[in-house]
Amino acid sequence: MLNKITALPSAVKQYLLITSNYWFFTLTDGALRMLVLLHFHHLGYGPLAIAMLFLFYEIFGVITNLVGGWLGARIGLNKTMNMGLFTQVIALLMLTVPEQYLTVLWVMLAQALSGIAKDLNKMSAKSSIKALVPSGDNTQYQTGLFRWVAYLTGSKNALKGLGFFLGAFLLNTVGFSVAMQIMASVLAIILLISLIFLQGDLGKAKQKVKFKQIFSNHASLNYLAGARLFLFAARDIWFVVALPIYLVSSLGWQHTNVGLFMALWVIAYGIVQGLTPKFFVKNNQHNINGSLLFIWGVILSSVTLVLALLMFYATKLNFSAESVLIVGLFIFGGVFAVNSALHSYVIVAMAKEDGVSMDVGFYYMANALGRLLGTVMSGVIYQLTNLITCLIISAIFAVLSAFLIKRISIAPPKI
Repeated sequence: MLNKITALPSAVKQYLLITSNYWFFTLTDGALRMLVLLHFHHLGYGPLAIAMLFLFYEIFGVITNLVGGWLGARIGLNKTMNMGLFTQVIALLMLTVPEQYLTVLWVMLAQALSGIAKDLNKMSAKSSIKALVPSGDNTQYQTGLFRWVAYLTGSKNALKGLGFFLGAFLLNTVGFSVAMQIMASVLAIILLISLIFLQGDLGKAKQKVKFKQIFSNHASLNYLAGARLFLFAARDIWFVVALPIYLVSSLGWQHTNVGLFMALWVIAYGIVQGLTPKFFVKNNQHNINGSLLFIWGVILSSVTLVLALLMFYATKLNFSAESVLIVGLFIFGGVFAVNSALHSYVIVAMAKEDGVSMDVGFYYMANALGRLLGTVMSGVIYQLTNLITCLIISAIFAVLSAFLIKRISIAPPKI
């Protein structure tokens, strides 16, 4: 097995190392979110207060994507990825303090570091693919790019789902503080391996990039970023705070069951993302364009609206609201996964070759803004109304995303 790995091309070995980094980081990220959410709900915090715990996580994610893209182009993606791993270790260790010191402000600061870490790691991983995909004719290159992006993104989300379950499991078995210690120790080992083996010049721009270049003047990229913002707001407005609290408080689920359900949902969503190229690449060709992305955005909005209506009329129709929600959310997850995979491919395909992290960082800044908007609204809307309202607003956000992405122009790669 070791001989086979050693014999692989350098680009493939680097891709595997970056993917492994991303996987282990994602496990801790998913587990941390579930640990914080369930632990503080158990301590009596309301939906809005829990949403505020994640506020700095999302705000600093926005800032990190902008600055991180510029930094990656200046110093190399290997350094920004390792900086992300190191910062996450610090964030986890901050939460190992005795419970009396786990104030809201302290947790928000730890979450701020975790948000910085997550987006440094994510931006580095996504940007590096552009540099690592083996060059060839346009057909081979674009096909490889689509598949590598989909596999990385899909596997990451499957692992994030496992992280949700891991977080709930660790909370029920070893407790909050010990769980943080375990995850920090594992991630420190991954950081050491990355420092030794990750190439030093990955993604570094050939020309010196200026800080003002972090903002895109490319119209299609701006529309794509706007579409990504509303796409992820459409997910997080019900997913981050409203859903897990609804499952615990309204349906009476145990913490482990909540973690298991959310884990299975994200794992299934990740699997569909990874398989997305199989749906769109036929005879080594695809026709991914704004119109196709618009159609999938409208499908997502329609699925969400139907789910909200079925939840509202469940009693009158003699349906089980619990069953409707579970089935509906898995359908939403599948459609959302296709949308997300297509979006993720398009940004990497559109990004300029030299200093790719600048465009990718700008795009994922919009992604982080969408998560921020969704997270805050998830707590506020659920506390003021209910889960159905969250789903209705989710449908509105999804259709806004669809209309924005319809306006992009992709140089159509004839794959």
